[in-house]
Amino acid sequence: MVLNPVISKLAGKLVVLASASPRRLEILSNAGLRFEVVPSWFKETLDKGLFKAPHEYAVETAKQKALEVARRMPFKHLKTPDIVIGADTIVTIDGMILEKPVDKDDAYRMLSSLSGKEHSVFTGVAIVLCHEKENEEVDYQLIEFYEETKVKFADLSDDMLWEYINSGEPMDKAGGYGIQALGGMLVEYVYGDFLNVVGFPLNHFCKQLDRIYNRCTSSSDQQSASVRPSHNGTHATSALTQPPPKLSAQSSHSPSSPAKHNPTSGSRPNSSAAPLHEVDRKGSANEADGSCCTLVNSLSKHTEDREANLRDSENTLPLMTSRGQVIELNVTEQEDSEPKNEDLQRIVDLMDGFKASKALFTASKMCVFDLLQSRPGLDAAQVAQEIKASVKGTQRLLEACVSLGLLRSKERTCKKPVFENTDLASRFLLTDAPCSLRGYIQHCNDTVWPLFSHLESAVWEGANQREKAFGKTSTDMFQDTFYKRQEVQLRFMNAMHSIAKVTGQAVATAFDLSRFKTACDLGGCTGAMAYEFTKAHPGLSVTVFDLPAVVEMSEHFHPLHADNRMSFVGGDFFKDELPKADLYVLARILHDWPDERVHILLSKIADACSPGCGLLLSEIFLDEDRGGPRRGLLQALSMSEGSQRSAAEYGLLLKSHGFTTVHVRHTDSLLDAILCIKA
Repeated sequence: MVLNPVISKLAGKLVVLASASPRRLEILSNAGLRFEVVPSWFKETLDKGLFKAPHEYAVETAKQKALEVARRMPFKHLKTPDIVIGADTIVTIDGMILEKPVDKDDAYRMLSSLSGKEHSVFTGVAIVLCHEKENEEVDYQLIEFYEETKVKFADLSDDMLWEYINSGEPMDKAGGYGIQALGGMLVEYVYGDFLNVVGFPLNHFCKQLDRIYNRCTSSSDQQSASVRPSHNGTHATSALTQPPPKLSAQSSHSPSSPAKHNPTSGSRPNSSAAPLHEVDRKGSANEADGSCCTLVNSLSKHTEDREANLRDSENTLPLMTSRGQVIELNVTEQEDSEPKNEDLQRIVDLMDGFKASKALFTASKMCVFDLLQSRPGLDAAQVAQEIKASVKGTQRLLEACVSLGLLRSKERTCKKPVFENTDLASRFLLTDAPCSLRGYIQHCNDTVWPLFSHLESAVWEGANQREKAFGKTSTDMFQDTFYKRQEVQLRFMNAMHSIAKVTGQAVATAFDLSRFKTACDLGGCTGAMAYEFTKAHPGLSVTVFDLPAVVEMSEHFHPLHADNRMSFVGGDFFKDELPKADLYVLARILHDWPDERVHILLSKIADACSPGCGLLLSEIFLDEDRGGPRRGLLQALSMSEGSQRSAAEYGLLLKSHGFTTVHVRHTDSLLDAILCIKA
């Protein structure tokens, strides 16, 4: 069975693959299929415990991926696909599903559990057929199936496992291996469809296409729907113009397909497909090889509110979509009105903002500012040679930095222009500048930028996009994300160190703290903030309390003449006893955590405080009408589990734990502050 007999059926159709997997893309491209890739936004968080068998989980995940794309495209992309293909591949052993490893130790755990054993690889596939109707509704038909392939690993030594793990290949692969690449050296035999292990069961997929186009009546011209039992006793029903029901995965066994790689003995595992149901337009059942198609649901392309707005609008502008449909758009301003130049420039500046940020990040990462500080007056070719980049690219980066006010260019007689730092760059962008923000800039480039590249998904889901940005999830943002590996830990600590250095003085001097003799900076990281408190208040001793891994690494940031009024204690402020102090400091802590963790921490502080003890909280305070400041509202778009709050909201939060607000200070720096006293 090959794809050629049905390829002509797909000509001129918009076929969409709801997956960003390069392996699935390659398999289908090599088969001659022409398609677009629209990765699904479906969050793969289904409870595996709810499924009786592993393949049901794979089928359900594939179905949700495909349906999400099929329903999103008419609204988001203004075009309706003809076919959407969703797939999910899982590796199972002894009934347990092995996900992608989160780190090298997890990869070792997975691979060692497979060593010398046979395991199963399941791929669930969902094909959604979309049929546009004259009333701008869309009918969806769903075909589901799965394929199982048996794989036997050789007995593997630890040396071989670690050699493979250290290659980096296991980290984005289900089960921790890729059979089509280096992972093939681990495999003793494959029993079944080899491409299924790679990521997509092409043979079974082609059989389903043949069944759809050559043996099954299309429902695109349906005039009525019926409900009838299918061949295995289940029911299929059409649901028109209503939200789609939650569909459960059903399966029945189909004839086995020939094995691609066979051991000397053993039986071929079954490949299985969910029953295909058909709603005949005359209301009768039409069986085709024991299966046919299910009409899942219809969905209007436009909301009722939008349609009402279009009907009520006196001035509309037709917009032709790529599928030839006309959508009426409201015209809210007079056609002959001219935009004000300053308004237009403001919008353009917002549109170009991300380009400016990335230019800053790139120049900082390439140490351009450090180079020009030590050797001012270099031309583009000389800078390119030093940073090992192209002359063309370096020239354009330097010119962009000039336009941003970070560099100056000077013309030399009969020579190329040369570049030097502006005062702004010298103060904030040099590695060793007293107010250097270079560490935080690197954090923005490596961590914040990838998160914000998935902002649409974050807004749709209302959830942080660490899994999409970095390929892994975490239950504890700091323990799992920032402190898992030493180099990542140092990079994050450097970011916190740089931001604390430029904000610390404003926070430390916001209030008269002469009444307090001892302070504890909770989550104080490198001690940069605590150091500012000791400088501003000579009678104050400060203990920095942070995770043991942070305390261990904090010596990298201490000056050689470290103040003897500063000390470090390792511990978890959610679990461990807090050091005793007259004043507790929480700087840039609460906004990261969900409400329940915030209350746990504040309760622990309240229990540690005697009456008269203080709590100094420093965060970005939102305006009471939540109209600003911009930095706090943009930071909230990272969709962390925490919240940005106003000063009044923080005051009420602290009051609920027995603290009374004494002073609020808007410092005109990057952070504001509240001082509270335990009643």
